[in-house]
Amino acid sequence: MVRPRKDSASAAVPAVGCIFPPVTQGALHRGFCDNTLCMQPDNLISLKDDMVAFIAGHGMRRFNGYVTEEVPTVIFEDEDPDAWKDFVEHAKAAGASFVTMSEVVLEKSDIAILLQQLRDQAYPDSDAPEIDDAEYLVNHVGKLGYLQLGFAHQGVMFLYETSTEWYERFQELIETVTDLGGIVVDDGEED
Repeated sequence: MVRPRKDSASAAVPAVGCIFPPVTQGALHRGFCDNTLCMQPDNLISLKDDMVAFIAGHGMRRFNGYVTEEVPTVIFEDEDPDAWKDFVEHAKAAGASFVTMSEVVLEKSDIAILLQQLRDQAYPDSDAPEIDDAEYLVNHVGKLGYLQLGFAHQGVMFLYETSTEWYERFQELIETVTDLGGIVVDDGEED
């Protein structure tokens, strides 16, 4: 399943101790940040496993759920790669009995739909750079590219989000297609 990001800022923020390119300030506000890119540039599965164990170790439950953009939120911002631990500790200190957790694993069907939309929009230029970028994403199929933790306190959802560089590029490509005419991504649910 693909979840769109919403950011429009373009001010660059330097990566902390990373060899990867900087991320925009707006991306940091929406959680597409570089706090785990130094540790795991391609797959966040180990980070997820650490999060699950840490949350359980604090006697909290984990609720699988994605917090949408329509909900009032506060984004947790910290440059430290282990900032998610502070986030979980804040949740416990706020009295939260559970933490929401959401993940996105890149699926082959997501790339197939994206490629079809890009090809349709790039016609007759089949050598568009976006198509090459989308084809390269096949190397990341099955990998975990996005994680979101959240907890509710006084009517507001507090969120910690992190993603890989390739997931950010995937989201940019989706925005490109959406801006040029729309993309339909099947999440497997019927209305």
